[in-house]
Amino acid sequence: MGDLLERVVLPVASEGDARDTCEAVLPYVADAGGEVVAVHVVEKAGGAIDKAGVEQREEYAADVFAVVTDACDDAGVPCETEVVFATDIADGVFDAARDHDASAVAFTPRESSRWLDLLTGDDTRNLVKRADRPVLAFPAGDEPGDDDDDDEDGADPTASAVAADDPPTVEDDDDE
Repeated sequence: MGDLLERVVLPVASEGDARDTCEAVLPYVADAGGEVVAVHVVEKAGGAIDKAGVEQREEYAADVFAVVTDACDDAGVPCETEVVFATDIADGVFDAARDHDASAVAFTPRESSRWLDLLTGDDTRNLVKRADRPVLAFPAGDEPGDDDDDDEDGADPTASAVAADDPPTVEDDDDE
């Protein structure tokens, strides 16, 4: 995974998400000698009134980034941060990845209900389906050398890679 982890964009939504993502991803980035660009996407309302002001959103992002920069410092991984304003989370992440010439996007999926995903959109699915570069999904809390994984089949639990050059598939909306 060395080249994949050369310059990784980490989308982070909250302090807890930042902690989970850093715990899962940074050991691999450090082993590969890579660097991180942490991205917090502020979803804009697209013409409607935004829920919070720009200054509030930037203060919130600063708190999230403090978690990331502390974790990166502890892991010896160079880190940049960026707040991205976009009407779509996945588009904002991939815009940042292109702007920073990222080798991959890496994240830990957040738990949510299927109903919430249907109502608000499924950001995890969008990150995978709209990828223009490799997307790595890491299980939360997994680190290299962890021997206490729950995989009974002996499969490598480190990460799942989705190839960005796989052609998109057309899905029938009836099966969702």
